[in-house]
Amino acid sequence: MKQLLNTAITAALEAGKAILEIYHSGEFDIETKGDNSPLTRADTASHKVIMSFLTKIDIPVLSEEGKAISYEVRKDWNQLWIVDPIDGTKEFIKRNGEFTVNIALIENQKPLIGVIFVPVTGDLYFSSEEMGTFKATVDLENYDVETLLLKGNKLPLEREDKTFTIVASRSHMSPETETYVQEMRDIHGEVNLISKGSSLKLCMVAEGTANCYPRFAPTMEWDVAAGMAICLNSKCSIFDCDTKNNFIFNKEKLINPFFVVLSNKLK
Repeated sequence: MKQLLNTAITAALEAGKAILEIYHSGEFDIETKGDNSPLTRADTASHKVIMSFLTKIDIPVLSEEGKAISYEVRKDWNQLWIVDPIDGTKEFIKRNGEFTVNIALIENQKPLIGVIFVPVTGDLYFSSEEMGTFKATVDLENYDVETLLLKGNKLPLEREDKTFTIVASRSHMSPETETYVQEMRDIHGEVNLISKGSSLKLCMVAEGTANCYPRFAPTMEWDVAAGMAICLNSKCSIFDCDTKNNFIFNKEKLINPFFVVLSNKLK
């Protein structure tokens, strides 16, 4: 399992290098996909780098920017990688830095390994079921994965500000989310509401800087798989609003139900 985590971390960091080169060039070559979401040459470059690492391992890959794979093919996969080469392409285009590289290893529909890299800040979140969840800061010009594994800070961290904090989507705030925020105000009094792009919302709950992340708008499996692993491995609670059961992956339909993630600080 450790070698798989090492490979995922290396893939994410090297993809981050390719993304930043394009990010700083300003030449994004923006296209529109069939679902009206944007695609840049950075998404494509990141996908190619990640695949160059993951395809060396005999585990299939489901990537947002890869070819569509039917459920008939996927249904017998006990293990798979789920990849979002750039989560937060809209934030990438806006140049606000709030985009991530997401890689998750799924086994029997459960996320075991999660890696999220934030290229602009160098923040790296990594987790496995065995070791828990950690955060490190990476110098892309000089890094060693083994050293990162040893020197990462275990999550969640202690937080001085005890104000109940909700993190919500910067681009997909919904009426249901606004209702949830009001319900939390009724319960907790003062509530701090933070808007963030991409999987940074899940990372904030995992590290304890936010108490919860309600998501009452559509997401796909590749949007959240790595973040869910990171949250689960830091002992967060995840509630599937449809079934009330555990959140699962490699479903027939890759769109996710609405969900709420709660920090383990609330337990």
